[in-house]
Amino acid sequence: MNCACGRLWTNIFWRIAANHDKKVPLTDKQRVDLQSLQVMPDDQIGTTDIPEILDWSGAQRGVLNRPVKQQITLRLDADFISWFKAHAQGGRGYQTDINRALREHVIRCDRGSTS
Repeated sequence: MNCACGRLWTNIFWRIAANHDKKVPLTDKQRVDLQSLQVMPDDQIGTTDIPEILDWSGAQRGVLNRPVKQQITLRLDADFISWFKAHAQGGRGYQTDINRALREHVIRCDRGSTS
C-alpha cells in the first residue's frame, strides 16, 4: 500500500470537512490528486493512517451537511402539531420530524413530476 495516498486523501478530506459550510474550492493540485485516487484500485490506496470503520452503530446523519434553516411563523392545525409532538421522543424534535415529512413529500412530488 502506498501510504502517501492515504495521507493525501486524509488531508483532502479534512480540508473539505473543515470548510464544508464555506464553499472553499479545491486547488488544482487537489483536483488532480483526487482524480488520480479515483482511477487507482482500492487495494493500491494506503489507508494505514485512516483505518476502516467497521462499526457504524454510533454514526449520525447530517453532521457535516446541514441545510440552512430559516425561522418562520407557520400556522398549522392543532391536531397535526399534537400528532407530531405525541410521536416525538419526549415531545422533543417534533419540528425536525415535521421538516423531514415535508422534505420527503417534496422529494416524492419532484419524482412524480419528472416521470
